[in-house]
Amino acid sequence: MSEPKHHEPADIDPEYDHLRADGVDEERLEALLSDYALGRDDHENAPAFLIRPDDVQEVLALLRDEAGFDHLSCLTPQEYEDRYESILHLTKFDRRTHEVTLVVQLQPDDPVCQTAEPVFRTAEWHEREAFDLVGIDYEGHPDPRRILLPETWQGHPLALDYDQDKPQVVKFAEHANPIQPDHRDSESDTMLLNIGPHHPATHGVLHLKTVLDGESVVDVDPDIGYLHRCEEQMCQNGTYRHQIIPYSNRWDYTANLPNEWAVARAIEDLADIEVPEYAQVLRTMSTELGRMLGHFLAVGTFALDVYGDFTAIFQYAFRDREVVQDILEDLTGQRMMFYYFRLGGVAWDLPEPRAEFFEKARDFLDELPAKVDEYHSLLTGNEIFQIRTVDTGVLEPEVAKEYGCTGPVARGSGIEYDIRRDDPYGYYEHLEWDVVTEESCDNHARVLVRMREVEESAKIVEQCLDLLEEWPEDDRTVQSNVPRTLKPDAGTETYRTVESAKGELGVYIRADGSNSPARFKIRSPCFHNLSALPEMAEGEYVADLIASLGSLDLVLGSVDR
Repeated sequence: MSEPKHHEPADIDPEYDHLRADGVDEERLEALLSDYALGRDDHENAPAFLIRPDDVQEVLALLRDEAGFDHLSCLTPQEYEDRYESILHLTKFDRRTHEVTLVVQLQPDDPVCQTAEPVFRTAEWHEREAFDLVGIDYEGHPDPRRILLPETWQGHPLALDYDQDKPQVVKFAEHANPIQPDHRDSESDTMLLNIGPHHPATHGVLHLKTVLDGESVVDVDPDIGYLHRCEEQMCQNGTYRHQIIPYSNRWDYTANLPNEWAVARAIEDLADIEVPEYAQVLRTMSTELGRMLGHFLAVGTFALDVYGDFTAIFQYAFRDREVVQDILEDLTGQRMMFYYFRLGGVAWDLPEPRAEFFEKARDFLDELPAKVDEYHSLLTGNEIFQIRTVDTGVLEPEVAKEYGCTGPVARGSGIEYDIRRDDPYGYYEHLEWDVVTEESCDNHARVLVRMREVEESAKIVEQCLDLLEEWPEDDRTVQSNVPRTLKPDAGTETYRTVESAKGELGVYIRADGSNSPARFKIRSPCFHNLSALPEMAEGEYVADLIASLGSLDLVLGSVDR
């Protein structure tokens, strides 16, 4: 296979430079792709171009280097009666509203597509999942194994001809040394160390197949899929109106309100549903409280990873998390699986008496600065913690972009990328708050980002409380008028994202005219962030590997779906 041409960023054609400015010019994109595009298949969120399977690398390199599309956000595989499709959703880290979609149509009897991995490293895991669940082969892929199911699994669960009643016999695979022979040192002793899949060490049922040379990590292979439940198929079996949003609470169950918003945003875009302004404020406030839930847990469990016991930080984090859970319980009626979002708005208004809710929320916000100071005194200012986290788990910004890392992981590497600001939704664009970044790219930076983001979330919540308190009583509309049964037009497709506590959470939906999606794809931020772990850990000590893993703030329900 020929190598893709590399178009140096410094040689960007001035004719296409405005693609980095205000609004993507579709005519210019058509001109740029004129030698490759077979036709158009536009989606609700972005212009879409059909390309040949053997042009994938050429087109991706062209879009990345000449038009600035440096973020492969998601890859969606799907099967029709007469073909397969591999859909690449592209955008820019410096201008999120610039989107383009590439659609690669494949033969039904031999679905083979050129791999995108040489252009975007994140495609490695994407394509393994596409093969695993749908059955598309990617020619030239460096590691064409299944990723969520055992290697000996028969069939592909999201393929149209998959027999769900067929029993499976899963055999154990023989272990092979993953270090290439020419990379082995005859003087050293290598050892395979299995880390996980027991929950306490790995934040869920994650298995790290780790090869050591002494105490140094020379290879890490994350083995995922222990918590795979085929959530995408479950969503395809549910109805738009009521049955999909509740599933989303199970993906990232530590900070799950953004998950509900991701589903709602995609369906509302697909069905052209408006959300009342008052409901947008309620959504924004509740989601930021949910973000605090996730960050408190992330900081507390990270202290557990680094110190190795139940320290004061862990207890303090849960103390503060409980207060937020109490507030959200008053608002939603639930402490964990909230299901507060509805299509077109939220389930209900603030609890009565409203004054008590405002007082409880404001008391928490008033006490928060002193609590954050406690965290800094006990954690970031602690010499042991600094030794364990400063200059360990380094993830350079360009590497983070190659793997599609987002959220605090990317912002801890100095990448100023936040969907709330860069592709505004809800009420965020009307509020005063800042995107938090740190430049040191290490485990310490990622903790600092989360702690500072708690303070930014508090700013947002306080502004929302002010708005809700002053909102005219006769204008408190919590839901728009949504049909009881939704049947978006057949062939309508969209891909929408939100900023979860872990990063960019995306949902792709294709409608077929029924009241359930024909295809529902989840873009998990944890899946992408975990794929970068070998870059952070190889060459460091085992203890640093544990710290690096903890700094990613993973939830395996989100990784595996």
